[in-house]
Amino acid sequence: MNPDVRIRDGWREALWAFLGARVLLTVISVIGGGMLALPPGQPPTDAGFPNPGLFPGWSMAVTALQRQDAQWFLRLATSGYSHTDNSAAFFPAFPLAIRIVNAVPGIGALGAGLLVANACAFGALLLLHALTRFELGDAAARRAVLFTALFPTAFFLYAPYTESLFLIASVACFWYARRDRWVWAAATGALAAATRSIGIVLILALWVEVISQYRRDQRPMLPRFVAAAAVAIGPALYAGWWWLRARDFFAPLDAQRAWRPDGAQQPIATIVSAVQFAWRYQSWWLLDLTVVTLAVIGIVLAVRRIALTYTVYAAASVLLPLLLPLSSRPLLSMPRFMAVVFPVSWGWALAAERRRPPETATLVAFTGGFALLAFLFINWQFVF
Repeated sequence: MNPDVRIRDGWREALWAFLGARVLLTVISVIGGGMLALPPGQPPTDAGFPNPGLFPGWSMAVTALQRQDAQWFLRLATSGYSHTDNSAAFFPAFPLAIRIVNAVPGIGALGAGLLVANACAFGALLLLHALTRFELGDAAARRAVLFTALFPTAFFLYAPYTESLFLIASVACFWYARRDRWVWAAATGALAAATRSIGIVLILALWVEVISQYRRDQRPMLPRFVAAAAVAIGPALYAGWWWLRARDFFAPLDAQRAWRPDGAQQPIATIVSAVQFAWRYQSWWLLDLTVVTLAVIGIVLAVRRIALTYTVYAAASVLLPLLLPLSSRPLLSMPRFMAVVFPVSWGWALAAERRRPPETATLVAFTGGFALLAFLFINWQFVF
């Protein structure tokens, strides 16, 4: 570890990675928007926020990312939650941030969503650069930021989605925890858990970090354990709000089960189903399996060089979504979830140091996947 790392030192490499991804995404949006026929049922209308125009042209530079769940976040930011439409499944931190920015006259909900998402995306890359330098050194930091910015589903970081806010909050949580600043780790972890439900796995990873630090310095564990558990304040406050609003403390959990009605199953069964569907039908099932496989390989490549804290976090981030699959498409949305599991990029960055595979090969593969999936996403295909 390098304790002298400063966050601001990586601003150039973070900025170039961010701008490169943003320019590529804008070009795809302007040129590729509206090129594909809309599949049945798209665009969906259940979010309650007006769908954007679908005509190709320069307007797509702004509206192309207003797709799928982005409609829900924009609606929640402007009209709020309802107890009858399962909107409780969408955690509140990101819609609240949009609402705050939208209070500035002339910005509008979409503009506010894009500003929040892109500011958080750049901040996340900057903080990830610092954390990677702290853990793995300068060369790995440069590669990790580049691979994160251009991961095949990283375009969700720049769309009005929760991914960018979750990434900056989760990286900040580890940044503070690893530097033994547990109050800030608790605060940023609670923000992550109030952004996406899977943020609760941070508690398990932080408890592993508490034990590791105790073995190193023999200081009392209880205050650190309490700080780690304080991550749960985020979802607890959200559940409490639902109790005050509708006397339904479990509304968020019930809503998430409604979106995934098939019930829980063993992760290995989900994986087997995913492979069978990909073999039988290719198409979306193969795309899902490919991206998730890239993520798992990245985690495996990183395991030998990173702290157990990060391994536990990455493994839990993969396993938890596998518990609640959709029977017709077992890995639905998991490619998006993998975009924020930052140890994935660490594994590929470390592999590039050994040139197995070379950095250029990984970058070309990631960028190609980014371009393809972004093109499908902005044309309302089934990438969400």
